[in-house]
Order: sequence, then structure tokens, then C-alpha cells
Amino acid sequence: QVQLVESGGGSVQAGGSLRLSCAASGYTRCMGWFRQAPGTEREWVGTRGTSGGISIYADSVKGRFTITQDDAKNTLYLQMTSLKPEDTAMYYCAAASSLLCGSSTTDFEYWGQGTQVTVSS
Repeated sequence: QVQLVESGGGSVQAGGSLRLSCAASGYTRCMGWFRQAPGTEREWVGTRGTSGGISIYADSVKGRFTITQDDAKNTLYLQMTSLKPEDTAMYYCAAASSLLCGSSTTDFEYWGQGTQVTVSS
């Protein structure tokens, strides 16, 4: 069983930056970030293979968001820059024991509790 704990959310003005963290309690092969605004479905943000270190991103965040990891701390990060009001959402960290994970919520078995990001104009 893997436990994920997110942190780092908050309120920021448009154009600002935030870094989210996701501390994992166990070994995972793939991790990702999703977000969900009120009244909408959970949206994929990006995925990273924990062994190869390759990350892929949704078009809506490509060039603005970066996923990195600290193996020593078993922590995944989401660096968000040039934030826009439409980035406002609850952000969730997810993890999978399979290498075959991508952009679907069904690819991931483990989920964090979420951290709120609010971007004001």
C-alpha cells in the first residue's frame, strides 16, 4: 500500500508560481498529477516514469509546468509557472505500480488527498 501526501498549494496572482510536493510512502513505478475544478471531471496534468525520469504533459500546461522528483526523499514535485486563473483547481498526486501509466485516472491505483491552488486575475 502506497500513501501519498501533497503539500504546497495556496493562492497566487496570475503570472505567479507555485511548487507542489507529493511525498510517497512506498515504491512506485509511475507517478502523475491531476487537477479538478468544481463541477468538472478530473483532468490530467502530467505523468512521470520514476525510473527513467521521462515526463509528459497535457497541452494546457506544457511549457509552464514541470514535474521533477527527488529519489532520496521519495518525493514528486510539480513546479508551476506563469499561472493562469484557469489553473485554479484541487491538485492531486497519483501513483501506479505499473510502468504502463499515462493520462487516464484508471492508470493509477493510489491517490493523495489533494491540495488547493487558487489563481486570481
